[in-house]
Amino acid sequence: MSRTADMKLNNIHLSRRLALGLLAAGVMMPGFALAQAKKPVQVVASFSILGDLVKQIGGDRVSVASLVGPNSDAHVYRATPQDAKTVKEADLLVVNGLGFDGFMPRLVKSSGSKARIITASNGLKPLEKPKSAGHGHDHGHDHGKHDPHAWQSMDAVKLYVANIRDGLIAADKEGEATFRTNAEKYLAELDKAKAEITALLGSIPKDRLILTNHDAFGYFAREFGLKMEGARGLSTEAEPSAQDIARIVRLARERKAKAVFLENVADPRIAEQLAKETGARLGGTLYSDALTDEKGPAPTYLALMRHNAKTIADALKN
Repeated sequence: MSRTADMKLNNIHLSRRLALGLLAAGVMMPGFALAQAKKPVQVVASFSILGDLVKQIGGDRVSVASLVGPNSDAHVYRATPQDAKTVKEADLLVVNGLGFDGFMPRLVKSSGSKARIITASNGLKPLEKPKSAGHGHDHGHDHGKHDPHAWQSMDAVKLYVANIRDGLIAADKEGEATFRTNAEKYLAELDKAKAEITALLGSIPKDRLILTNHDAFGYFAREFGLKMEGARGLSTEAEPSAQDIARIVRLARERKAKAVFLENVADPRIAEQLAKETGARLGGTLYSDALTDEKGPAPTYLALMRHNAKTIADALKN
């Protein structure tokens, strides 16, 4: 063997020994680091608000898909074959619970998914269904005796954050420090946003009645000391009866309601009818069960809550 060939062979052996030594010492070379990079946890959230919370806590360690996306209504959701495939391939499923995303058990079963399921509202003491939601027109989307829209309470969302954090830790133990840090930061952001909203809504006279399309804001009303009434029940698919409309109109006239609010996932004709019958003006659009896309005013949960509070305050403060 020539001296040149012998030197090349020695260099190859040296490179191999160096690589093995670096690996043994815990030092990853770029090529090896790429090969060893951990795949993000594949998370499927039942709807967009939960999807945002998972992103805030999971950061780069998660890949998130929302079955019911921005500006879409979970009450009328129908699963597609692609949704079943997405659920089957997930590592973790995040649902609201309280009967809101009742389509999930059927979808999980039909997809054959073995993913861990995290119920974000687990441990929450829910509000009872409002009496105004007592009509029997929920068409298979009846939420039972409880109001499932608990994310409209920022205090309740703290529990959501804790449940999601713990679920991510169980799915990715190596990411525990990241998930705990992100959760703590987000809880601080929640406190800051709630203080802003409390101050903003403090200017609204407490006797002002707030009219909406459906009963999605019970938790919001309780948390910020407001009186809110919906023409529909807890589901946007529920058709209000003549008695429902008459009751709301009567309340609005008695309480001199100033504004009726539209919702991004509900038929605007109900709000428009209420405005016409009561003389109240249309006060703007509130975001109840879904975020907007990135170009809209509520692409995140915190943006949604700030937008709703400002819209209500601007319409009712005078």
